[in-house]
Amino acid sequence: MRAQRVWKPVGVDKRNAEIERLQLELASFNKRIEELEKLHPQSSTIETLRANALVLSRQIDEVRSSKATEELTGLLSK
Repeated sequence: MRAQRVWKPVGVDKRNAEIERLQLELASFNKRIEELEKLHPQSSTIETLRANALVLSRQIDEVRSSKATEELTGLLSK
């Protein structure tokens, strides 16, 4: 069997790493929110963490979207 070369767009690995980093950060926020809700359900810190978690979610969506756009552009240019 002959080996085939697989071409990847240059920025894909970088974007995957960025998505993974953001998801880990988001998981950390979610864990902290859960802990605070158990200890201090009325804490204003919870709302701050939720807002930060939403920002991270949006960043993940933006990176995924730009990755998909780049991949689609690459496919269409062939």
